[in-house]
Amino acid sequence: MSEIHVLIVDDEEALVRSLSYALRGEGMQPRAVHSGEAALALLADSRVVVDIVLLDLGLPGMDGIATLEGLRKCRPELPVIMISAHGDTRAAVQAVKGGATDYLTKPFELDDLLATIQGTLAVPDAVVAVEEQGALLGQSQAMGNLKAALQRIAQSSATRILLLGESGTGKTLVAQALHANSTRAAHPFIEVNCAALPEQLIEAELFGSEKGSYTGAHQKRIGLVTQANNGTLFLDEIGELPLALQAKLLHFLENGSYRAVGASQASSADVRVVAATNRDLADDVRQGRFREDLFYRLNVITLDIPALRERGDDILLLARHFAARQAREEKVAPIVFEPDSAAALVRHRWPGNVRELKNLVERLTILLPGQTIGSAQLPAHLQAAEPVPSSLSALDDQLERAERELVNDALSRSAGHKGLAADLLGISRHALKRRLQRLGIERGDER
Repeated sequence: MSEIHVLIVDDEEALVRSLSYALRGEGMQPRAVHSGEAALALLADSRVVVDIVLLDLGLPGMDGIATLEGLRKCRPELPVIMISAHGDTRAAVQAVKGGATDYLTKPFELDDLLATIQGTLAVPDAVVAVEEQGALLGQSQAMGNLKAALQRIAQSSATRILLLGESGTGKTLVAQALHANSTRAAHPFIEVNCAALPEQLIEAELFGSEKGSYTGAHQKRIGLVTQANNGTLFLDEIGELPLALQAKLLHFLENGSYRAVGASQASSADVRVVAATNRDLADDVRQGRFREDLFYRLNVITLDIPALRERGDDILLLARHFAARQAREEKVAPIVFEPDSAAALVRHRWPGNVRELKNLVERLTILLPGQTIGSAQLPAHLQAAEPVPSSLSALDDQLERAERELVNDALSRSAGHKGLAADLLGISRHALKRRLQRLGIERGDER
């Protein structure tokens, strides 16, 4: 393993020196601090790269448990291996329950440490891949809320999850993270794009088919549901699923039972189904394009993926991340954004979301490798994005106040019932939920 950045948090200087020397010999990049306060101050800087933390329980001042709590708040995705003195095993186990990934007891062998690091980092490979794509990178409140909800849902017993968000926000990568952080991570993650398969073949693709069951079925087909047994089945663009197949999917979601095309007997599978859409399914239900019973079956646990324009300074963090990543792939120096071009990136509305930003950085890296990017080097539509005039800002404030009043009035009239409030406003429940989040309104219940 190489290019693994290890943060050592321990006040024993001799141990720190020997650990640092050993880790460098394994191709890793160690960095050390001698207190919990120093560790939290270091990791508060989002530019500091750390892949794993070795944290001593018996630190002066802020002890290891308190430091672990702080780490979980500022870097919830960061794996932490606790290091305890002999006799502190119970405290180390308690730390694991509090969020540490593993623990070692002093004195320990180097081979044991290396095995623990490698084992810890091997489990969330899919999560690392998600971070590399940028779907979960970010320090904004919107992303903090998403990560916290993702962790809770991934480790829960929920087997039917719906992802909502605009095209390009990274729903596929979030689905991968849900799988990688779950107890099903060792089993298959199977992805199905419901819009990409021919309508006449979707049922056979999902549930399988017997030989000769339809024209062209020259051999038995194992369905994707079967392949995903004990793992995760990701149904992307679920809103594009034909109505005829929606009933069969609903039957499977209800009891895990399904029948392959042409089969005489039913089969069953234990599968977590994660569905995703950029459409308003509630409106599709009203228009007769989506089954109401299927909508309510999927709509139990939902995750809203924020649009890039709602993530503030995450835009620049992601731009720099993609620049470094693309530079590595092209074997060139990364591009650097001037203040004027950085401001243009933040002003842009990003209708294509993270995917659009990634594609822009890739194009600039290929055409202008290692260069400093000013606004003149950006595409014309980004150059044209001017700062919002103060008059428009004032108008935006007025519109937001009016929107807030309408939403609060609807909630009051419906006694806090979000479904009824959405009906009064003439919008879907999910559209109302997004407005409540954007406006910072916490009233209402989940009915």
